[in-house]
Amino acid sequence: MAIASPFLGETTRLLIRPWLLPQDLAAAWAIYSDPEVMAFIRPPVLTPAELTAQLEERQQHYENRNNGTGRWALVEKATGQAIGTILLAELPDAQGAVTADYEVGWHLRRASWGQGYATEAARWAIHYGFQSLHLSQIYAVVRPDNQRSIRVTQRLGMQSHGLTTAYYGRELALFGITP
Repeated sequence: MAIASPFLGETTRLLIRPWLLPQDLAAAWAIYSDPEVMAFIRPPVLTPAELTAQLEERQQHYENRNNGTGRWALVEKATGQAIGTILLAELPDAQGAVTADYEVGWHLRRASWGQGYATEAARWAIHYGFQSLHLSQIYAVVRPDNQRSIRVTQRLGMQSHGLTTAYYGRELALFGITP
């Protein structure tokens, strides 16, 4: 799945683009196979083949949606290495069906934690969602015990909407922002 696609966007320190396989597989593996990274997301992937299949399936899903949403690689400008994912996508309800609500989310390799990359990338995604997709509200859903991500939502100026079970089939802290 080598996608010859231009960069979608950039921030001061990051380029945002589709995940490119096979060249990004090692970088993606550093994120999605790490139990500590995945502790607040879902169980880690078990094999590189499983990860490749998941990345390809998600890429195809967003291409089929063709609505500007997606999950994109975060590439550190200084090194050229993919260090994480930023997503802007429709939230799934408790049963997994797509809703009319949109979320911003971030997944970073552990070596990139605490450096402001999640906030920087999420600011880009929120701006993109409001300016290019004309969204009226963007949410973040966070496990209530994920203090790092809750702090990111606070730095983004997102407002707490309390706890919800409306998405992903589990209790999550819900944060929102409007243009």
